[in-house]
Formats: sequence, structure tokens, C-alpha cells
Amino acid sequence: MDRPLAAFARDYPAGEEVPRHSHDRAQLLYATQGIMRITTDEAGFVVPPLHALWMPAGVAHQVVTEGGVAMRALFLRADAARAGPGATTVLAVSALLRELILAACAEPLEWDQAGRGGHLAALILDEIARAPALPFRVPEPRDPRLKRLAAALRAAPASQRGLEEWAALAGASPRTLERRFRAETGLSFARWRQTLRLAEAAARLAGGETPARAAAAVGYASAPAFGAAFRAAFGITPGAARAP
Repeated sequence: MDRPLAAFARDYPAGEEVPRHSHDRAQLLYATQGIMRITTDEAGFVVPPLHALWMPAGVAHQVVTEGGVAMRALFLRADAARAGPGATTVLAVSALLRELILAACAEPLEWDQAGRGGHLAALILDEIARAPALPFRVPEPRDPRLKRLAAALRAAPASQRGLEEWAALAGASPRTLERRFRAETGLSFARWRQTLRLAEAAARLAGGETPARAAAAVGYASAPAFGAAFRAAFGITPGAARAP
């Protein structure tokens, strides 16, 4: 197709895994329900409802669904993709952008550029350009030992194991583990774990969980400590981030 924007709708069952792949066009991945976990070579992203993942063309990625996911994706030609960020980024989706995405999915692939389809596409690009970016990005380590540790923490973000225990499980000394985390992610192990926990908590809040339940699920025993960390990362309170 020669249109600057193509919309794609597909529903996935819980636990579906889309193997590593890439696209020739930039992509906006959005789901009206369910949580998407998307991993690139550089980072992992948790994308709850009311949010979307902007992905430039050519970025290899893997998608895993949590809960039934109703995916509504947009694929953008190079000229249209200039509306989005230069890097893979989680974006907040406004009520207007949500309705525009759904309307675009109802249009034929060869939509009328001078008619409704063209108007929708123009508005979509405007909304993408002004969509706020959110820090739901968790840097992905490359060292196999660190990747095993990262996978274990994603599966159990509330784990209270310390660096020494994780180092023993990963098969590396604590000093090596800390040094490699800084070199590969730009973060200390403690800061990386906090980043992961807050991203997981944000996804749970967007899914409707209470702040207390979200905090406990990712390992925060203190509600004030969780609230302070969440506000520092996202600029809003956990209560404000919770889906109605």
C-alpha cells in the first residue's frame, strides 16, 4: 500500500508470544485491553491500556501478552514517522488519539487521502507528535548472567533477595554483577531493580489495581516510600495513575 499510515487490528489470548521480528515501517502499538510486554535488544517495556509503544522502523522486538490483548496498531511510512520520537518510547494515549486509532482501524487499507481517511491520518500524526513520553523503559542487559537475573526479577519483582544472593544465582561475584549492570544498563543494580518495580507497578495501576496492592506486588512494604518513588519517577501519585 502507498498510504502514509496503515491500521491493523488483532486480538491475542493471554500468554501469547510473538517471536522476535521487525518491520519496515515505524509502528505504534496500542491495546484497548490487556498488557503488552515488549522486549528489544536495548530495553524492556511494559505497555498497559491507555498507553502505546512507539517503535521506529527496523527495531527487532518480541511481544508477550498478559491477559487477553486487543491490539490496535498503526504502521507509518518514513515521512509520517517523523511525527514520533527517534527512539522506542512509551507514550500516553489521549482520549482523542484512542478514538482516532479505532476509527483508522475501521477504514480500508487504501483509504481516501482527500476524504475521511486523510483527515483521520492528519489528526493521528498531530496527536502522536504531542503525546507525552513516559519512563516505562527498563534497560536490557546483554551479559547472559545478567539476562537470567533480569528474567527472574521480572517474574518476581517483589523478591527481597539482595545483591549477594542474586550474584550467587547468576554465577558471578557481587562486584562483577554491579560493574556489569552499570556498564550495560547505565544503572546500578539497585536503581535498575527500582526502575523495573515502578514500571511493573504502573502497569498494575493502569489495569485498575489499588496503589496498596500494586506496591505490595512489586516489593514495597511502605506505602509512603512507594508513593514517593512513584512521584519521583512519573510526576504523579499512584492514585492518579490508577485506571478508573
